[in-house]
Amino acid sequence: MQWDDLRYFLAVERCRTLSAAAQRLGVDATTVGRRVDRLSLALNATLFDVGANGHTLTTVGEHLLRYAEEVERAILSASGSLTGERARLAGTVRISLSEGFATAVVAKHLPSFHARHPDITLEIATTNGFFNPSKREADLAVMLARPSRGPLVSRKLADYRLGLFASRTYLDTHGAPTSIGDLHQRPIIGYVPDLIYSDELRYLREIDVDLTADFTSSSINIQHAMTRAGLGIAVLPCFMGLQDNSLTPVLVDDVSITRSLWVVVHQDLRRIARIAAVIEWLVETVEANVNTLRGLST
Repeated sequence: MQWDDLRYFLAVERCRTLSAAAQRLGVDATTVGRRVDRLSLALNATLFDVGANGHTLTTVGEHLLRYAEEVERAILSASGSLTGERARLAGTVRISLSEGFATAVVAKHLPSFHARHPDITLEIATTNGFFNPSKREADLAVMLARPSRGPLVSRKLADYRLGLFASRTYLDTHGAPTSIGDLHQRPIIGYVPDLIYSDELRYLREIDVDLTADFTSSSINIQHAMTRAGLGIAVLPCFMGLQDNSLTPVLVDDVSITRSLWVVVHQDLRRIARIAAVIEWLVETVEANVNTLRGLST
């Protein structure tokens, strides 16, 4: 068994398909498949089942995964110590962020990060669902809940507030709702229920268990755009809604939702200099925007 084959095995487990793993590793899918087959042959076992959801681990594959990750941690640690990589403020860092936070808060601070650390390249992933640092899908993530398991280190960045918003155009035409019960007679904008990747995004049931969305999107930015267009009323983070002059908060005294931001990193990466530099910058960015996050005037 060779480490290089384990590296291909880990990439397939994390990416779920040969093509995605190949893209991450910078090779072609045939090479990835051949390496995984070689590892399977060496172990005389099937490591993956292939189905509609891509490659999923067999029982033997799950057992191998624990050892492969231990080998990976040891190699990364040795490489960092021997090459000075842990102390080097250079390289690529992939951050998994929620789309709204990345767009409304983080993006405008990227020039300051680049000016401070010109040799660190940031990859910002805002897919529908967070990449998992425990599976090395991202170097670090800003998540909506503190992970309860895995080899992860987490730190709370801040609380942020959400509320109901409608466009001035909508309110001029239809008037403002006067109660939570009134919301059942209004068009509501929200997430596609089946595509909600975190329970922290199930805002509507927190307002009223029977409240459902009439217009839906998996993207908070599209929900924001729908609200701006006057399509209806939406729950939006205050760091988005209050910064948009075309929107007005509604039912402020009745609806106030609070969530938290947590920065999460794999325990083996937290002391690598470039990772620590990004975390430090994220902390500073949140501190500079704390009033905006909490829906307070600056």
